[in-house]
Amino acid sequence: MSTTTTTTTIEAPRGRVFSHGTNVKYGDFRDDLLKNGFAVVKGAVPRDRALGYADAIHEWLEGFGLGYDRNDPSTIHKDHLPDINEKGMCLGYAISHESFTWAVRQEPGVIDAFEKVYDTEDLIVSFDSVNIGFPNRTDVKPNTPWPHQDQDPEKPGFRCLQGLVNLLPNGPEDGGLIVCKGAHLLSEEFHEVFKDEERIWSWTKEWYGFTDAGLAWLKEKGCEWIKLTAEPGDLLLWDSRTPHYNLSSKSSQPRFAVYTCYMPVEDATEEQLLTKKKAFEETKMTTHWPNAMHVVDLPVYRNGEPDPYNRKSPRQPVQLSERGFKLTGIPYLKQAA
Repeated sequence: MSTTTTTTTIEAPRGRVFSHGTNVKYGDFRDDLLKNGFAVVKGAVPRDRALGYADAIHEWLEGFGLGYDRNDPSTIHKDHLPDINEKGMCLGYAISHESFTWAVRQEPGVIDAFEKVYDTEDLIVSFDSVNIGFPNRTDVKPNTPWPHQDQDPEKPGFRCLQGLVNLLPNGPEDGGLIVCKGAHLLSEEFHEVFKDEERIWSWTKEWYGFTDAGLAWLKEKGCEWIKLTAEPGDLLLWDSRTPHYNLSSKSSQPRFAVYTCYMPVEDATEEQLLTKKKAFEETKMTTHWPNAMHVVDLPVYRNGEPDPYNRKSPRQPVQLSERGFKLTGIPYLKQAA
């Protein structure tokens, strides 16, 4: 007697994630996004290329001529590095338009994940920052938890998928992204309960910090905080409603990551695309919002004075593939037709 095994193929419904509710089964990382509010896409960038991008960041740091040497841990000091805050964020020096940053943004496996989420190839990408986190730093203030969501509570629903490409081994003690599992599905209820609470100050409404009372509420609801682990080339994704923060490494392992966020061009206005075009031409940074909701042009200081090593342009002009140029949003402008 023979038996026949039938394999059921899941056909993903058309439309962006969450457009059909949360009980849809895609058979891939999107199921984790729906249920948990985050996902890890393994090997979105081939490991050897990811490690190559990490080497390029080391070379970039050494290129300032301030004394940083990747092989000498004693040179991990603010006197030998460009300005990097305690959370590992580098917000100057045109790093958002450096060759390694744009190379990661143009990686096919990274773009493909966002195409699946939004069910379109017509995407635009953020000009976001790079995280350069070194362990055991005593020359900057300690990095403490800063749980937050990157979305205006008054604009509910799935609006933005955030992401980063991990470039170095990132284990449980190596610092990195901490996410609150399942809290994205409670976001509207949470903000209704806490609508009268005094908010933690932020320069934008698209950021909400969680107070101790809010964290206690999430705990009562059974939401668990999870530290994501990743290998070089893994893509970490999270719903912008998902509470999250990062921590510094407790090991000897640095953390390098490039923030990557894409959204459908149809979600951007013509005015936003024009702002984005100007930001690209002036090699300025944006936040994670690909529609250039915010353009970042912050002063960079060294010892309380404007940093003479800061620069407004990358070392070399931006190199883009045809697809990479589309990600700038420029080809979608009506004026470009």
